[in-house]
Amino acid sequence: MAARRSAPGGGPGPAAGDPALADFPAQAPDTRRWCFADQLGPHFLDAPGQPVLLVESRGVFRRRRFHRQKAHLLLSALRHRAAELGEQALFLQTDSYAEALDQVTEPLSVCAPTTWPARDFVLRRRGVTVLEARGFVTRQADFRRWAEGRTRQRLLMDDFYRAARRAHDVLMDGAEPLGGTWNLDHDNREPPPADGRVPAPPPEWPVEDEIDEQVRADLDAWEAAGDVAFVGEDGPRLFPVTHAETVHRLEDFLAHRLRAFGPHEDAMLAGDPWLAHSMLSASLNLGLVDPADVVARAEQAHRASVAEGDPLPLNSVEGFTRQVMGWRDWIWHLYWHLGREYRHGNALEAYEEVPGWMGELEAEAVDANCLSSVLSDVRERGWVHHIPRLMVLGNYALQRGIRPLAITDWFHRLFVDGYDWVMVANVVGMSQHADGGVLATKPYAAGGAYIDRMSDYCGGCRYDPKKRVGEDACPFTAGYWAFLERNRERLAGNQRMRQPLNGLGRLRDLELVVEQEQLRGTQAP
Repeated sequence: MAARRSAPGGGPGPAAGDPALADFPAQAPDTRRWCFADQLGPHFLDAPGQPVLLVESRGVFRRRRFHRQKAHLLLSALRHRAAELGEQALFLQTDSYAEALDQVTEPLSVCAPTTWPARDFVLRRRGVTVLEARGFVTRQADFRRWAEGRTRQRLLMDDFYRAARRAHDVLMDGAEPLGGTWNLDHDNREPPPADGRVPAPPPEWPVEDEIDEQVRADLDAWEAAGDVAFVGEDGPRLFPVTHAETVHRLEDFLAHRLRAFGPHEDAMLAGDPWLAHSMLSASLNLGLVDPADVVARAEQAHRASVAEGDPLPLNSVEGFTRQVMGWRDWIWHLYWHLGREYRHGNALEAYEEVPGWMGELEAEAVDANCLSSVLSDVRERGWVHHIPRLMVLGNYALQRGIRPLAITDWFHRLFVDGYDWVMVANVVGMSQHADGGVLATKPYAAGGAYIDRMSDYCGGCRYDPKKRVGEDACPFTAGYWAFLERNRERLAGNQRMRQPLNGLGRLRDLELVVEQEQLRGTQAP
């Protein structure tokens, strides 16, 4: 696999008007490399012995109230990297990045950071050479060439993914996709197995060490002193914090879990939050492993299994590959391409704040079993997979008219893999339809029937997913129809919403549904 080949089209990219979008140089091997806490893998260095600057800023945790396990993961990963590098790294523990940089007199280089504010900060620093971004399969300049001339509504993930597959020669058979089909997502939408068990062992969990112990002690002390505050429960570390741990989890996934991943990747089980997911998103977003290497290893595993006569299902391999080099890269590039103001979109005019019970992860306050179970999972682990995020948490916020930027911040703070670039497009665009249809052609709103079909949450719930009025009316079913009625005019021009909107006219109890849901508001359902 040629992971760094230019995208089709060639030639220089368009001039970037914003300095943060410049075509930065690729390398600066003779400088000390400043690595942010999400740039911790070996692929962020130009040479094995290159000197490194690592900065731990306590002030970051004062600005936002993060999940406790997210804070632990970030600090543990940063300190493990410092320990690995030893004398090769200058490790500064300060109150701010500016305070740390004031202690450094030598020239620095840094790979372009992953957020607008961080890029602005490094571009203002004298003596810091900003290099092109790493940690993604497709380069920013190549994405700009691909996007040139396309309207916002034509920046389709599937088109980008196909171009990237061709450019990097991933899962290809000459000029055609392996197996003859680009996208096998239609094979990956099965409900949970009837017996409630996915045929895959659980992930192998990392073993904590003395660094984790010290991180936990420091977080306890900071919290006790009133210096910082967290939300969510502490617990054993569930995610890798080193390159070696990440590679081990990847190899375990490819050997024991990838085979079962595809068909049930959209399913939800209360007793098995992991199903057959890779559990690599946090590691990828910490920069612990190069996603090009992840994709290459997945393809190698598939081709080796074919040669051995026991092929890994192509829908599982393709589905995983699409998540890593398709969706993840696309979301990253759209963060920059759509600009600084994209985060403020509010096409559906949603102005409610995140309710207190949701902000505090008070799962016991919620009777709706799906929402209560997912909130409990977030509280205990800082993670659930993409469907509970989209179709339970995001669906609830969409139906209840929660302010898009507020729910974006909630996801950013409370998920171990949440970063600004991850959540802005995912939440503002995909989940909340606040961009008016740039990322998704219709809102991801659904009633209780979807949750009932794709999960085991509805069994034993006090609410009936078939009912929209009454004490046992499902808040997602009723909320769906109230959402449509509230946004009837805003969505009238959306062709994909014509049938659902027409359905409003057939509801004899629509006024009762709307009145009931207005009274419910954002009270814990």
